[in-house]
Amino acid sequence: MTTSTHDLQHLERLLADHDEPALTPEEYKQVFRRHAAGVAVVTLRDADRLVGFTATSVISVSAAPPLLAFSLASGSSSWPALSRAATVAVSFLAEGQEDVSTRFATSGIDRFAAGGWTPLPTGEPVVDGAQAWVRGRIVQRTPVGDSHLVSLRALSHGVTCARPLVYRDRVYHRLTP
Repeated sequence: MTTSTHDLQHLERLLADHDEPALTPEEYKQVFRRHAAGVAVVTLRDADRLVGFTATSVISVSAAPPLLAFSLASGSSSWPALSRAATVAVSFLAEGQEDVSTRFATSGIDRFAAGGWTPLPTGEPVVDGAQAWVRGRIVQRTPVGDSHLVSLRALSHGVTCARPLVYRDRVYHRLTP
C-alpha cells in the first residue's frame, strides 16, 4: 500500500467517524464550478524535460513569510515530476491567454512545443505575457484526499499591468473595469 493510499484511507476513516451527510462528488463540483478563480500555469524542470499544468487552485497563504499553495491530483501525469521538484514557477495568466490555459490542461501533448515561454536563469519556464509570476521553493507536500496540497515559499517574481484571466463554470471570463 502506498503512502498516498494509506493517507487517503486514514482520512476516509476520520471523516466516517463523524457520521454526517456529505456532498456527493457531483454536488461538490457544482459548488466549485460556480466559484470564479484566477488561472495559473505551474511549471518546472525535471532533469532535462519541462513539466507544466494548469491550476485554478492557487491560493495566497501568508505574506510574512511569503507562502502560496496549490493542489494537484495524485494521479496527474505531472505529479511524479512535482514530487521530486525543489522549485517551480507559477505564471498567473492574463486575459487573452485562454489558449495557454487549455494547452497546459491537455493531456498527451508537449505543452511547451508551441513556445510562448521563457526560462528563468534558474531554469523554470514562465509563460510569456502572464500578468504575474512567482518562483517558489517547495516547502511541503501534503496528501489531502486524492490530491496533494503543495506549499511554496515565494523567492522571486515579476508583474505586469495585464488583467487576469478568470475561469467560472467551465468558461473563461474577463474582468471589466
